[in-house]
Order: sequence, then C-alpha cells, then structure tokens
Amino acid sequence: MKIAPRAIDAFVQAPPANVRAVLIYGQDDGLVRERSDMLVKTQVADPGDPFCTVNLKASSLKTDPARLGDEANALSFGGGGRVVTVDEGADSLAPIFADFLKRATPQSALVIITAPALPARSKLRTLFEKTPNAAALACYADDSRTLGDLIRKTLAPLNMKPSADAMAFLLHNLGSDRALTRNELEKLVLYKGGPGTISLEDVRAAIGDSAASSLDDVVYACAGGNLQALDGAIARAFEDGNPPVKILRAQSYHFMRIHQAVSDVQSGQSPAMAVKALRPPVFYKFVDPFTEHVRLWAGKKRLSRALDRLLEAEMDCKTTGIPDQAVCARALMAIAQIARR
Repeated sequence: MKIAPRAIDAFVQAPPANVRAVLIYGQDDGLVRERSDMLVKTQVADPGDPFCTVNLKASSLKTDPARLGDEANALSFGGGGRVVTVDEGADSLAPIFADFLKRATPQSALVIITAPALPARSKLRTLFEKTPNAAALACYADDSRTLGDLIRKTLAPLNMKPSADAMAFLLHNLGSDRALTRNELEKLVLYKGGPGTISLEDVRAAIGDSAASSLDDVVYACAGGNLQALDGAIARAFEDGNPPVKILRAQSYHFMRIHQAVSDVQSGQSPAMAVKALRPPVFYKFVDPFTEHVRLWAGKKRLSRALDRLLEAEMDCKTTGIPDQAVCARALMAIAQIARR
C-alpha cells in the first residue's frame, strides 16, 4: 500500500501488524535513514543487538534469494522481536520480494528496504504500493513547511526562536538532506548555548554560508547556461566539501522550483509574479536571475530532460563506481549546454 505523506509519521511510529515489508525510498538519504531507524525501534528493544537485527546487501539476495525468507522467519535468540534491513533497493529485487510477500506470515520479522529515488514506473515501488501486506514510503526533500516545522520543533523545546532574517537564512540554506539539516541545527544550538532569540549573525557564525554560497554559484551558473562560471563554481563547491550528490540535489530542487513558476506563468501570471509567489520565497539577491531562469526554461519538456539527467547522475554516483565528482560535473555541464541552446 502507498502511505500518504501526511500519514507517514504516524506509520513509522506504529506500523500496522499486517505489514511485513516496508520500502523507504527518495532523494533525501538522511530522511530515508531516519525513518528506517524509527521503524527498527518499533520492533526491537536494542537496534544494535545482532541477534535481533540483520542487514542484507542487495547483491547477496541476488545470488541467494531464499535468504530473505530464511532471515525473516528465523527466531530471535532469547525471544523478542526481530527486523531485517536491506540496503540499495532496486527493481532487480522486485521478484524476490514478490515471492517473500506471498509467503510471509504474521510471525515473520519486519523487513525494511531502503532505496534512492524511484520513478512511478519502478517495479519495486509498484509492488510495495499495490501489495496489502507491504508499504511504500516516499522521502522528499523538506519544503518550506516541513523544514520550518523541523526548525521550530528543534528550537522551541530549548526556548530558542529564530528572528525573521535568521529563519529566512535557514530556509534558504538547509533542507536538501534531513540528516545534514539536523546536524546544522545541533551546531546552532551549541553555539547559542541557551534560551533567547537567534539572530542572523548567530546563524551565520554557527552554520556559515561559504558552502551554501558555492552551491548557489553552481545552481545559478548551470541553470543560466554560463559554462565558464559553472566550471569554476563546481571546483569551489568540491573544495568547500559539498558532496556531488548534494550538489545534484540542490540543482534538482532549483529546477523543481522553476517548474512550479513556469506552471504559474502558463496559467496566466507574469514571470515576476510567479517567482514572487514561490514558497519559501526566493532569496532577495537571487530574484532577478531566478526570474530570468523562468523565462529561459519556459518549455516543460526541457525541464523534464534536465531533471531526468540529474536523477540519472545521482544514481550513477551511487552505483557505477565511476568517480562521483566526474559524474556530477559532466551532468551539470550537459544541462548548462541545454540552457545555452
């Protein structure tokens, strides 16, 4: 079954007893891992106990498909719950899971499989969405609402509140990965040290913006088709410690925002009005170039090509063994060429 986004939090805190396998997938690795860990904790008292949890690699299941059922039906040493996790989910595992779900019993251990972003036509995703004793959970990058909620829920119990400028900075620079967002908020809490209003200066001092600035340079040079600027921006982004996958996701997020604005333009709004209506709002210093990108990428087919190329590059970074920086740079350059054309 397919779990609606608004129901996911309740599901991971108390999964239905009839569900024997859960697929957690999406571009946000940190959120995928967070939800997987939460599910594990609903099944076992000590997630670190090797007698209660077992992790299987996708490659091992391909060579020994029966192992999934064997591990799920094995008894926990000393009694109690048991959970099986599978990393690197892919469509090649769909037949193995289809067979397992047909044979699974209420006594079988819960199986949790994590995967990167999967398209709607994915065989593995379709299987989990349509099978009654399975569930599929999509993990999308935080939008302004979910990111704002996360920031407030993290800071409010400590009697900390960001100023309007500080919140705008956080919304602009966080959100590409849930784990990274939590780490940055922890740094901010430690820096502030106690209750009170968090200023923009506090945020800049605790989180810094050099890595974020280099990401912005990449994103805007790529979408604007500026090949010379893009080449230098990619090098600086790598030097600032930005992982290739994070860069690709930042670019994807930018194009998804452009896509939303283009849709509004096609509905009758001017590019400037469409950009102004975006939430979270475009950072003030980027309003003009973002508006130009809306005009430049007015064709949705071109946008779809760019987004597909970014998703393909992310999967290549994780699965092919090709140097991920090279994969990232090649994809961004190819997309910039589309912008120039």
